Amino acid sequence: MKYAVVTFGCRVNQADSFAFERKLRAAGGRRVSAEQADLVVVNSCSVTATADHGTRQTIRRIARTNPAARIVATGCYATRDPDKVAELPGVIDVVSNDDKDSTVDRLFEAAQVTTVQRFGSGDGSCGAMIPPGEVGRTTYTLRVQTGCGEKCAYCIIPSTRGLGRSVPISHVLDEVNSAVDAGYQELTLTGVHLGSYGRDFSPSTSLYQLLSSLDRHSASFLVRLSSLEPMDCTPAIVDLVTSSSRFAPHFHLPLQHGSNSVLRAMRRPYQLEEYSNLVSTIRKRLPDAAIGSDMIVGFPGETEVDIETTIGFLDRSPLTYLHVFPYSDRLGTVASQMVDKVLGSLIRDRARKVRDIGALLASRFRASQVGTLRSGLTLTDSAGSLVLTDNYLKVRVPSVQSDNVRVQVRITHAGDTLSGAIVSQ
Repeated sequence: MKYAVVTFGCRVNQADSFAFERKLRAAGGRRVSAEQADLVVVNSCSVTATADHGTRQTIRRIARTNPAARIVATGCYATRDPDKVAELPGVIDVVSNDDKDSTVDRLFEAAQVTTVQRFGSGDGSCGAMIPPGEVGRTTYTLRVQTGCGEKCAYCIIPSTRGLGRSVPISHVLDEVNSAVDAGYQELTLTGVHLGSYGRDFSPSTSLYQLLSSLDRHSASFLVRLSSLEPMDCTPAIVDLVTSSSRFAPHFHLPLQHGSNSVLRAMRRPYQLEEYSNLVSTIRKRLPDAAIGSDMIVGFPGETEVDIETTIGFLDRSPLTYLHVFPYSDRLGTVASQMVDKVLGSLIRDRARKVRDIGALLASRFRASQVGTLRSGLTLTDSAGSLVLTDNYLKVRVPSVQSDNVRVQVRITHAGDTLSGAIVSQ
């Protein structure tokens, strides 16, 4: 069976897709392009209207270029609007997020049917041995949690992912062992609401306890944290991550907006001053750390003063990169019912200004790293050889012999890209 997996959205989706691939390969499947596959799994996102559109467009393209492909749609968009997804050409199955893990074993069966059906639940397990030599992968994405119980006004994801559910620490450590045995040297810890890890257990535990367990592990590997809500980035977590060589000097802390009035309307449980103190503390502890953020532009009620306040904060902040999202209504959210909507033309203009600030922050950070010596992993892409550093920079280097080798790289030049030379491994 020839298969392809097309993934949209967050690292949680990436981890889910990798689990699909492990099972498909263990059952004898061979990964090819979507244009060549017998079975295509499309793992969708629904965080914005653009994400929905991207899924629809991709499915139509696959059905047009590969009419024989049998398409299984899953993920947040497939969960939120399964009937609409089921009507798309080539789609033979729609699998909700709740059923994702339990339906992996039946994906090969799905390739043999011709009518749309909803799969039922099973044992919830997607475990399979992690195959070595995953082409193009140097970092293993480790999902330790899914779901979210927060009430952000703009977000549809709690309704598509459900309440927070955590993976027991013992199971996380088993997967870590398998990933390390397969040759992975870096693990990215991810979850829909990563900071809520362990709160659903009885007795409860915490993300700090999980990180402490990983810190004590005897094997040699680096842990990178994915998106962590600022209210969950506790002083204990900051102390641990900034003091231990186990963890990458990299934090991604979604601010969403630089105006306190907009943060309140968004139902974000912190103010700008708290966020500013947090990122300033991290910068003092780790002068070369990457610190990224997500920003939403054009939230209902946002004014020119709000956006200028946001730009002013970002310009003087220690952030090193931004992900900028123009606001779009998600049916069923509180924000979709708000009346003071921002014109689309204004949203586009404001988003451009915030992206410009993001580009400036990234340029400043790259320039600050010239002359430094960083640890990183070798990898190759269509443009040649590079090193992904511990502080989340891609450094172009002369040809490397193989991927996934831990090296020390000296950064020698900064422009739109970084250049450097490997000095040891």
